[in-house]
Amino acid sequence: MKLGFSPEEELFRKECADWLNAEMAGEFRDIRGITKLTASPERRKEWEQRLGEARWGCIGWPESWGGRNATLAQQVIFAEEYARAGVPGRVNHIGIELAGPTILAFGTEEQKQRFLPDIAAGKTIFCQGFSEPGAGSDLASVRTKGRLEGGEWVVNGQKIWTSLAHISDWIFVVTRTEEGTKGPKGLTFLMMPIDQPGIEIRGITQINGDAEFNETFFTDARCAADSMIGAVGEGWKIAMGLLAFERGVSTLGQQMGFRNELDEIIAAARANGAAQDPLIRQRIARAEIGLRLMRYGALRMLSNTDHSKIDGAALTYKIQWATWRRSLGELAMDVLGQAGEVTDGSTYEWGTLPNLFLYSRADTIYGGTNQIQRNLIAERGLGMPREPRGDI
Repeated sequence: MKLGFSPEEELFRKECADWLNAEMAGEFRDIRGITKLTASPERRKEWEQRLGEARWGCIGWPESWGGRNATLAQQVIFAEEYARAGVPGRVNHIGIELAGPTILAFGTEEQKQRFLPDIAAGKTIFCQGFSEPGAGSDLASVRTKGRLEGGEWVVNGQKIWTSLAHISDWIFVVTRTEEGTKGPKGLTFLMMPIDQPGIEIRGITQINGDAEFNETFFTDARCAADSMIGAVGEGWKIAMGLLAFERGVSTLGQQMGFRNELDEIIAAARANGAAQDPLIRQRIARAEIGLRLMRYGALRMLSNTDHSKIDGAALTYKIQWATWRRSLGELAMDVLGQAGEVTDGSTYEWGTLPNLFLYSRADTIYGGTNQIQRNLIAERGLGMPREPRGDI
């Protein structure tokens, strides 16, 4: 496992940092440092397009599809410098990190031609339609149904927690297309345009006043028959392949964001005297150790180039970072004390550290709850007997 970077790679790091800092000090200085995912959506879309113009939007993709064919080390470097420069999170994260790689791996040539250039250019924003009210982390229990009718897929059902659906152009949907099937059998992976009469999006207001999540309702919503990735009934296979991409290079950029949060906690502890408390210092040390261990684990995970199966590092990474960051949020509030429980605004306009605490409450739930992650580790990683499931 490689833990360092060559002189050539460090030159690439400087190129990335120089370009990102110049953009954040220039035309896009108004969005620098934004942490709220729903803030300035139109400007964030313009930023996606600027990244695409400069071929920084998806540097790991082949050049023929708008990328730079960057090496793994270069992708890691860019992800780290992106976070270090204070650039806002990607509003097309789902398109760049999940939909695009899935189309590259499983899509037809026609699908690649249709979707990849516009995703890379920041012109097509994707969101994810997996979770349902009765099927959160348990994707195999989805009830949304699809049927072929007149050369189109017709979809009925409901998805929930669809991040940024309200500003997206397309949604990929796991739907049950074989009547009478249960569990992972009979599922199909579809890509659907959102701007149509059969799709209704309702925002979900969160405890911190943000509204990045949505309920998405499908009532005879339609997409072309060739918008299916893979074959009928292969939805589970495609979704599991997508999981490998979800634990991809962006995890290193995510960790740089964690680094910034931990540094802010340390600065706050020094400023208000909390750093004099030996228990607080001990917890900060544990957080530092945990962050470094995550980096080494992520590098080991990314060194696996076989995406046909998920390795142990990929299975454990989600529960590791989610549990760590939940504890980090609790540490942030303990460092701030009562000052972290009040705000000058009247509409829940919290600072970075209170927002960290509020957001981290969901970290061990979305993307697969800790309980589901433990099942995946046991069954798929360790080969232990499956948990009894009455409906499979």
